[in-house]
Amino acid sequence: MCSPFVQGVSLLCSPFVQGVSLLCSPLSKGEIEGVCHSVQESHECADKRHTAPPVRVDPIVDPTKTGSSMYQEKRIAVVIPAKDEAHQIEQVLRTVPSFVDAVFLIDDGSTDGTAATADSIASALPFVLEVIRHERNRGKGIAVATGYRRAREERYDITVVMDGDGQMDAVDFEPLIRPIAEDRVEYTKGNRFAFPGGLAHIPRLRKLGNFVLSMMTKVASGYWHVSDSQCGYTAISLLALDALDLDRLYPTYGCPNDVLIKLNIANMRVGELPVRPLYNVGERSKMRISRVVLPILRLLLLGFLGRLVVKYTLMSGHPLVLVYLAGLALVAMLAPLGLYLTIMLLITALLRRGALIIAGFCFVAGINLLVGAIAMDADANRHLCVHFSPRELARFRSGQTK
Repeated sequence: MCSPFVQGVSLLCSPFVQGVSLLCSPLSKGEIEGVCHSVQESHECADKRHTAPPVRVDPIVDPTKTGSSMYQEKRIAVVIPAKDEAHQIEQVLRTVPSFVDAVFLIDDGSTDGTAATADSIASALPFVLEVIRHERNRGKGIAVATGYRRAREERYDITVVMDGDGQMDAVDFEPLIRPIAEDRVEYTKGNRFAFPGGLAHIPRLRKLGNFVLSMMTKVASGYWHVSDSQCGYTAISLLALDALDLDRLYPTYGCPNDVLIKLNIANMRVGELPVRPLYNVGERSKMRISRVVLPILRLLLLGFLGRLVVKYTLMSGHPLVLVYLAGLALVAMLAPLGLYLTIMLLITALLRRGALIIAGFCFVAGINLLVGAIAMDADANRHLCVHFSPRELARFRSGQTK
């Protein structure tokens, strides 16, 4: 176990302690029963929100506008989830590249005329604009799922998600879709941390919350190279889109994490590229860190267990599940042993040597097994974690061909 141990330590380093505490937390009976259905328990609220179908607001279809040209013989669609973004939506739409074929604007229960603002400039845009309205706010994840569903129905080759608040730089649009067009990956994500000076632009609280969630997402999804799990600037191929169960997509801000878990189960290749974070451009944040972190951590825990069951038990029978279980069992034994040692110390002022030896063995062996299982997981997903060299990143950004 020496080699896997070293590999695992290099993957997790200090944040591993946080991961162990999350993974070892007790689950309710209902949560355990839901694991074999690929994290169905984490989407209880999604079922309720999906019942009401979206209402279209005067879909704008102009057969003369199909984008100025196809991008490398690929049809491109954009999904823009928006809630009360009337002050930003025109700017966002005007920055969408002209080679895009269609934009699906999902007005998620806006009350400020977001849809009307988009409608007013539709004729001046070089692409087809279709506005889809949710009568009430149903969550960003469901808004993305609505747009994904329309893009899949129309069989667009690549679909990009851009938020309606103007925080996503259109300069990064082509670099995101380029690896998919060249069949390097099926899904790309933006990484704001990797952009030069990007960390300095991100608010401190968001930076901390993003770091914790990104570390947990590595464990839950199996994509160990993803460093900015919460970035919503993404592109997905039609192949990967067909593999997603859109009716069970996480309804709120945990949607990017949920997508990664589902794509890993479907064995889709994922790449991450630097994108420029834009703040103070007139956006109005609707996310409250304190309200989203704990639900997303629960999603990640259930997603991790669901991935182990579906991918490594039902689909392949991989031995890492047994290694994980053995490691978790040994670590779990530390709680009663620690309690026993504490009570005996208080009563007798002595430490029981036998119990101390057993506790030490459980700790060392349990951590070793867990890190070994993590290393096995990373190795099993190595071919799905696509890294781009600096030269490739420069080529994607410059628009040069191979």
